[in-house]
Amino acid sequence: MAEPEGGNGPLANTPIIPIAGEPDSSVEAARTDPSGPREAAARLWQRGGGLSSAASALATKVEAFLAGAGFDRAPWLAVVFVAGILSWFALRNEWQWCAGIALSLLTALFALAAWRDRPERDHVRTALIACGLVFAAGVSVIWLRSEMVGAEPIERPMIERVQGYVLERVDQPSQDRIRLTLAVRDAANGQGRRIRVNVPLGVAQDATEGLDAGALAEGAVVRMRVRLMPPASPMLPGAYDFARAAWFKGLSGTGSVLGEVEVIEPAPQTSGIASMQRALSAHVRDRVDGSAGTIAAAFASGDRGAIAEADEDAMRDAGLTHLLAISGLHVSAVIAAAYFMALKLLALFPAIALRVRLPVAAAAIGALAGIGYTLLTGAQVPTVRSCAAAMLVLIALAMGRDALSLRMVAVAAAFVLLLWPESVIGPSFQMSFAAVLAIVALHSSGPVKAFLAPREEHWPRRFGRGVFMLFVTGLVIEIALMPIVLFHFHRAGLYGAFANVLAIPLVTFISMPLIAVALAFDIVGLGAPFWWLVETSLKALLTIAHFTASQPGAVKLMPQMSGLTIALFVGGGLWLALWSGRARLLGFVPAGLATALLLFTPIPDVLIGREGRNVGITIEDDDGSLRLLSLRDSRSSYSRDNLLELASVQSEPIPLAQWDGAQCSTEFCTLVIERGGRTWSLLLARNRDLIEERSLSAACERADIVVADRFLPRSCQPRWLKADRRLLSRTGGLALNLEDGEVSSVAEGQGGHGWWRGEDDLASPRRPRNQ
Repeated sequence: MAEPEGGNGPLANTPIIPIAGEPDSSVEAARTDPSGPREAAARLWQRGGGLSSAASALATKVEAFLAGAGFDRAPWLAVVFVAGILSWFALRNEWQWCAGIALSLLTALFALAAWRDRPERDHVRTALIACGLVFAAGVSVIWLRSEMVGAEPIERPMIERVQGYVLERVDQPSQDRIRLTLAVRDAANGQGRRIRVNVPLGVAQDATEGLDAGALAEGAVVRMRVRLMPPASPMLPGAYDFARAAWFKGLSGTGSVLGEVEVIEPAPQTSGIASMQRALSAHVRDRVDGSAGTIAAAFASGDRGAIAEADEDAMRDAGLTHLLAISGLHVSAVIAAAYFMALKLLALFPAIALRVRLPVAAAAIGALAGIGYTLLTGAQVPTVRSCAAAMLVLIALAMGRDALSLRMVAVAAAFVLLLWPESVIGPSFQMSFAAVLAIVALHSSGPVKAFLAPREEHWPRRFGRGVFMLFVTGLVIEIALMPIVLFHFHRAGLYGAFANVLAIPLVTFISMPLIAVALAFDIVGLGAPFWWLVETSLKALLTIAHFTASQPGAVKLMPQMSGLTIALFVGGGLWLALWSGRARLLGFVPAGLATALLLFTPIPDVLIGREGRNVGITIEDDDGSLRLLSLRDSRSSYSRDNLLELASVQSEPIPLAQWDGAQCSTEFCTLVIERGGRTWSLLLARNRDLIEERSLSAACERADIVVADRFLPRSCQPRWLKADRRLLSRTGGLALNLEDGEVSSVAEGQGGHGWWRGEDDLASPRRPRNQ
């Protein structure tokens, strides 16, 4: 029997007692409300809907914002796809990857279910569904790619005799070696694996004695004794991660040859693209002497192996490195030259001009030239990206559409990321797309369109506007690229905009056309005068690079910026580039905050390499300049450069044994430094020589930090941190900020990805008490 209304049932007089704490006012109201508990509960439920009302109001505002923004969705979908890929790298293990995919799919399903029949929520619903699906696709694509191509690294360093099939040969004359990638079979388990070995030029020449010059190339079968190492993880937090790059290249080990190389089966005589590339590079270097010849070879064939280190450093510090990497500038120049030449030549024949749409025919010829140049120069990711974007531009020109658009950039990015999703974390992809995005966004803006609009004026004014716009474009590109360059390389050229104003026209309109003309006239043996002009123009380019790089303040060094800082830079830049109207100015907010964070990024006090052998301590010299004390006077330029860059020091490191404030024996060095208002005592092992354990334990007790490249006994207990082989094998390299008592490790950014062999269980040690 139903309970009568009015609350006269058997429980009507039962007191309602709160479970704990103060009496619940809402429960008390329900008990004493004369209208009955049902009406009171209904009113309570309605009051609880305040949260949903706030969400509804927020959704209404977002809907109105999206409806009035007038933005293009395609670029933002590409950004969400990139965010999905980056999330896979940032998340630590399989269940987190699955959770990311599930959460994004649930977001899409929620939007579909909640607002299916709500036309006033059309923009919000579409945005959430599209972003959820595209984000899940990004995580899935990179996870699938990792499972397909990732190669387990070898367990430990080894020396073995291998017989393998040459997959790739890269000439590096500047380092007197060639680099071979081999497919070999593991002697223990019979599984196939891919390794990369360096072969000195003399050994390679001895191996091909009596054979054709191209016998040691792709397709050859060789036998050699090699020393192999597992692909190296980052030396320090923020350093280059070769282990990750090797994972996606399928490399299980890298090393060098020991002794001679025996060619079991020479490479096939058929001429492939790789052999054509090497032949073209050698031909250009034979026609143009010195450094100019190596630059010309890079422009013609994409082969940078002969460029001297001093020239590469000068180009980098002058902000001109992008000219050496075959990318948008070079591909665009080749395609544009082919397009306009075809258009003019075809117009000379009335029979063709009256029957064929010349822009379509010229676009087809330009496309063939671009594809051929891309294949000839090695089809690297920047070149493929540029070629894909150029194809879209040609299609737009053939159809009479706007060729310069952000949608074109988004489609090209999606094309590259579907094939090579791992490229999104590399500087090449990031710098290439950031530069193109900056150019398109700048030239698509209203003020720039008005400034460049055709008008009746004398040629000097028109030329001046062009030069000024070239400088502004270079400056915008430098600003867009600087956070990326500092994040990856910890150094950036500050005068790049000025150097590019001269270098880009020189390369685009003089050097590259002259190289093409010289190659064409070489067919009939008349290319010598043009090669002289090529050499002259490239000597001018190198003069610009060396002069710019040698100026005071030309290079800015910065310590490793945090993930939050680079995320704010990227988010602000994307908002400025992809949004439209006055709302795009909001992008300056995160960019400004990131700039402040970057300026206050602390310089590490102590840097400890992944093996404990390379240690750097930053100190202030008498004149206030920052110097770096190095535990070992390393012969490795890689180790020295990593320490200097991550410590933001430009001068050469000082060996610790030569520093007046250090006390060194043959086994250890001790050093006392002032940081954060207290003194820190460091005990650093110089070698692996064994000493008496009791003496070592006593020395450890007096030290705050102990570093060694071997396993130390448990009796060694410093006051703060013991970074021996046992700890470093789990954490990788370390960066210590003594003022805040913070420890950063390589392991923090690795998680459970297949290329990482350490752990992530380092708890920051407690700051020691003042001594």
